[in-house]
Amino acid sequence: MTLDLFGHDATGDTPNPPHADALGPGAFVLRGFARSRLETLQADIDGVVAQAPLRHWLTPGGKRMSVAMTNCGEVGWISDRVGYRYGTHDPLSKQRWPAMPASFAELAHNAAEATGYRDFRPDACLINRYTLDARLTLHQDRDERELGAPIVSVSLGLPAIFLWGGLQRGDRTRRVRLEPGDVVVWGGPSRLAYHGIASVEGSFDAQAVRYNLTFRQAR
Repeated sequence: MTLDLFGHDATGDTPNPPHADALGPGAFVLRGFARSRLETLQADIDGVVAQAPLRHWLTPGGKRMSVAMTNCGEVGWISDRVGYRYGTHDPLSKQRWPAMPASFAELAHNAAEATGYRDFRPDACLINRYTLDARLTLHQDRDERELGAPIVSVSLGLPAIFLWGGLQRGDRTRRVRLEPGDVVVWGGPSRLAYHGIASVEGSFDAQAVRYNLTFRQAR
C-alpha cells in the first residue's frame, strides 16, 4: 500500500489516508493495512513467545489482568505491585527481552508514516493475547518518556470492539470494530486519549484468540 505523503508533517495533522477512518485529530484506523502480512506476523509472534512466554501481569493493586502479555524490543512494558514501567529484562527469565522482528519494525514504521508520523522508530512492542473473556479497560499510554511519538496498534486473529475516548476518563467513548489486519495509529493531540477493548468476537473455540501488537517509542 503506497500513499502520497508529500507535504505531510510529523504530527498526524494530515488529510485522511486512503482506506483510513479518522478517530480524532492525529488518530486513524488504517483498514486492512497489515492484512497481507498476517501470516508472517503470526510466525514472528510465535518466535517471540517461544523466548518470552505470555503471562498475566498483576496490576499495582494486585489484580490479575485478563489479557496475556509479553514483549520484544529494547525494552518491555511491565506491571506488578511496584507499578507500571519499562525494563530491559524479562522479570521471569532475567534475560533481555527478545529482539523486535524486522517485520514488526517495518510495519510500525510504515503505518506511522502513512498517517503523517515520519521517522517512527519503536523500541518496544507489547504483544497482547485476548481470549473471548478478556477485556482491557479504558486507559492512557503514558508510561513512555517520549510522548511526542505516536502509538501504533496492529490487530490479528479474532475481531474486537475497540473503545476510543477523549483525554478525560469520563469523556464519551466510541465503539470501533477492528478486523484482522487493521492498524490504529494515534499521536499528536490524541496521544493521551483513553482507549481499551470492550469485547472480542468469535465462536467458543479454545484455539480462537485475538493478538494485538502495540508499538511504542518508550525511551
